[in-house]
This record gives sequence, structure tokens and C-alpha cells, in this order.
Amino acid sequence: MRRGWRIWTAAGATSGFVAVCAGAFAAHGMTDPRAAGLMRTGSTYELAHALAILACAGLFQGARRGMLAPACFLAGSVLFSGSLYALAFGAPRWTGVITPFGGLLFLAGWAALGWSALGDCTA
Repeated sequence: MRRGWRIWTAAGATSGFVAVCAGAFAAHGMTDPRAAGLMRTGSTYELAHALAILACAGLFQGARRGMLAPACFLAGSVLFSGSLYALAFGAPRWTGVITPFGGLLFLAGWAALGWSALGDCTA
């Protein structure tokens, strides 16, 4: 495995770890139902995209084109899930303006994943 893909594997694993911690905290450490809901939503999306990062690391080890998708997934997790986590912990309401940009990065990551798969095919 090339070094760059090891980094993506570590990033995906770290993101999955954070997602599980956030989900557990939402279930057991929060009393405010709105805050717990924000944490659960952030955790769900982060975990799904952590798995997507890991899949990219396994699928596109030798392909430069495949590097864009996991970058978008990771940035999307930071913006989308991170802003929801921040709101759950009492960040100012305007922090929610950041959330859709994370969602757009998730969409860009999925588009990049499809583009990578088609571009690396030899038929």
C-alpha cells in the first residue's frame, strides 16, 4: 500500500472512531433531546463517510484520480458533522451556516468516486 493510501486509511479510521464516540455521547451523555439529535445526525453521517474513505483507500490504491473522493469525504465530515457537534455543545446558531457546505462536499465526494471508477476502467 502506498504511503498516501495509508494516510487515508488512518484518516478513515480516526473519523470512524470520532463518529462512534459522538454517537455514544449522544446516547449516554446528553440530556437535551435537540443536542442529542444533532450529535446522532453528525455521528451517522460521519460514520458512513468514514467507511467511504476506507473503501476508497482499498479500491484506488494506485490511482491518482481516486484521491479526490476521500478528501471530499473527510472535509465534508469536518464541516457537516463538526458543525452539528459544535451546535450540540452550544455554539452560536450561525454555526449552522457551515453545515450545508459539508453536505455539498459529501455530494462532491460521491461524484468524484464515480468519476474515479469510470476513469480508471479499461474496457
